[in-house]
Amino acid sequence: MSVRDYGVAAPHGPNMDTDRHVATADVQGMSPQEAAVFQSILKPDDMYDENGTYWADMNIFRRIRFVNHVDAQESKKELSTIGRMMKTDPLSPLGFYTRNMIIPGAGLLLEGYVLFSIGNVKPLFQSSFPSCWQQPGAKNPNPICNYTWVEAIDYLEIVGIILGQILVGIIGDWIGRRWGLIQDAVIMFIGLIMLTASWGVTQNGWIICYVWSLFFYGIGVGGEYPMTATSGMENAVGSGKVSTREDRLHRGRKVTSAFLMQGWGQFFNQVILILLLLIFHHGSGNPPYSHVATQWTYRISFAIPAVGTLWLVYYRTYKMKAASKQLDVAKRKSNVTGYDKKALSYTFTYFGPRLIATAGGWYANDIFFYGNKLFQNNFIAVITPNNKSVMVGWLYNLINVGVSLVGYYLASFLIDYKLYGRKWMQIIGFMLCFILFIVPAFNFDYYRSDAHVKEFQTMYFLSSFFNQFGPNSVSFLVAAEVFPTPIRATAHGFSAACGKAGALTAAVLYNYIDDQTKFYVVPWFGLAGAIVTWLFLPDTTGLDLKEQERRWHFIRSGREHEYHGIAIHPKHLSFWERIRGVGKYYDPALDYQQKLDELRGEWVERQALKAEEKAEHDDFDDDEYSSHVSSFFGRTTHGVNGNEKVAPPSE
Repeated sequence: MSVRDYGVAAPHGPNMDTDRHVATADVQGMSPQEAAVFQSILKPDDMYDENGTYWADMNIFRRIRFVNHVDAQESKKELSTIGRMMKTDPLSPLGFYTRNMIIPGAGLLLEGYVLFSIGNVKPLFQSSFPSCWQQPGAKNPNPICNYTWVEAIDYLEIVGIILGQILVGIIGDWIGRRWGLIQDAVIMFIGLIMLTASWGVTQNGWIICYVWSLFFYGIGVGGEYPMTATSGMENAVGSGKVSTREDRLHRGRKVTSAFLMQGWGQFFNQVILILLLLIFHHGSGNPPYSHVATQWTYRISFAIPAVGTLWLVYYRTYKMKAASKQLDVAKRKSNVTGYDKKALSYTFTYFGPRLIATAGGWYANDIFFYGNKLFQNNFIAVITPNNKSVMVGWLYNLINVGVSLVGYYLASFLIDYKLYGRKWMQIIGFMLCFILFIVPAFNFDYYRSDAHVKEFQTMYFLSSFFNQFGPNSVSFLVAAEVFPTPIRATAHGFSAACGKAGALTAAVLYNYIDDQTKFYVVPWFGLAGAIVTWLFLPDTTGLDLKEQERRWHFIRSGREHEYHGIAIHPKHLSFWERIRGVGKYYDPALDYQQKLDELRGEWVERQALKAEEKAEHDDFDDDEYSSHVSSFFGRTTHGVNGNEKVAPPSE
């Protein structure tokens, strides 16, 4: 029996020896309406052309035309939808954006605000409390505090984040996404109360309290990374067995739109700090800063996000009850309760090189993220050689955050574009950051001179832009996307922890080398990041997330060689996976037959469950099986006749 006896013929590449395209041949026993339904289910028009050819199987010219046509049609559809929304209610698009982008990224917005504030208020503390916060030496000849605790601010903050990324990543895969999200919000709220109220009998006691409060808050921040990425990605996927157009075309945009809220958090923090200092320092941003003005400025700046975080606790507790749905479905299919240790083992066996890509790329990126601050400190010192005001640095920070936001949004708009996508965005971003650092490294004095400092400043802003329009946005997405659901949060948390290890490396290393040496060291991490990405990272742009899960079930059941679908198409494999022969079993015709058989088996099982009045299962959706699908399977499936009871297929 051939595949055409089951339904629409399989999608495949162009025929080489005939003008007749098998994929469009007549199908025995299937009406045109039924054929159209199966076409939309198994060969959606945003992935396959009218001949049933997968977009990545097309030659370059056909691929460009197809991808641009699909994207143009989707853009037109979205703009038309926005136009209709505005006619009904001019503010409804803003409400849609709030529900789908701002709220999912609210945790990252709040943590971006707070963590950015830590670095911003430190110069204010150093100016207002120099005998405690300044490094012992000429500027602080009589220190009253142990400076080790001042240095520990950067270290313990990062250690807390690393701890949260690993622990909450495991908890998210063990107990569920929802409880991980709630736990993060609770920890961040308590941490903000501690930061706002931190004090001591002495200034040294105040710093110690401040440092440990920041460490505790960092645990919650760390957990936001795997929880926001996994829940945002999985919420873009329909609950049924058939993938959704939203997942295929906009999964990357949905996740990065939540991630870019971190940039808005940084922006709002800088604006609020500037306003608070002006309010409490009598309308002036110039030193000297009184103890009272400094205390009010920093404490209120932390109290504001505490209110938002308390709301986040409420929202996640009562409005996100389905956040763990996809994980629960995946565990039920694998007959797993609790933490899936087998999935963890298989991840290292089958996806180990991908873990190298996500963890190594994130490590290199965070070296650059900290390195970006080197530009700022150097060119500000040249432009304002005698400056002692924190306001100047804050204003340049504000400009830099604005440039970063442009990079965030451009990444969000292009990350799902199949002709560019995740992998090339990360490689090009790494390479441009490498170039923008290596140029001043070997011409340091030239670019620090008064005549060329503007060029230095331009490179600073460009490095910030390409860091966001590149590895910073991509690393957050792919660290969850390239791994299976049962282990997704753990893998993302581990990758993010490696990234923070890069930040910790930079924080420690920069204390022992001078500025020019820093510029000699930093660029090579960009080059290394580009190489690791090219070698080990698969390109999942345009790949159906449910197709990845389908491949995972074949792997888990010990039948990896029986999987023939697009998840092992060379386009969606890393260079390392291709040379190891992972894609050798790719066969569109066999894959189509498997999909049709799987759909038939699911339909039969559904009929059996309905007959036994046990159909209330979360992973079944009545809408999946239209009347045309049921009609065709009902006529062509052995043992089904009208309402006759059938037994579910054996495993």
